Amino acid sequence: MREVAIIKTVEQDTLLVTTELKSGCSGCAQQSNCGAGIISKAFSDRRAEFRVAKPAGMNFTAGEQIELLLPEQMLTRASLLIYGVPLMALLITAIVAQLLFGISEGRAILLSLAGFAASFWGLKRWFQMRDVKVSQLLQVQQLH
Repeated sequence: MREVAIIKTVEQDTLLVTTELKSGCSGCAQQSNCGAGIISKAFSDRRAEFRVAKPAGMNFTAGEQIELLLPEQMLTRASLLIYGVPLMALLITAIVAQLLFGISEGRAILLSLAGFAASFWGLKRWFQMRDVKVSQLLQVQQLH
């Protein structure tokens, strides 16, 4: 994945960059009639600001455009964890609650939702323990 960013400030080891957050639909012919297109126009001036590691041996200046690269493999792995683990927790909790413990359907649903929520909490803690930040995974390239 590639994103163009603008450098706000250059620091010793990091760059403070800003990117424009884009909506999923911008080129559709129906965007004037579509609810998502109308909503995206209402919030069109959104920017994200964060720090990325400054690559060694490169000179940067404030206002310069750079390209941020996120390896596709990292995005795929994170997506599978973030979407797959909660769904698996939901299904496994429901199956275990009903088949192994004979819990009624209503209680199994409630337990499944609790397992679903607990998986989000567990993933959040796991990512915090690993100190994984998207900005650490980004590669910075200068635009020529």
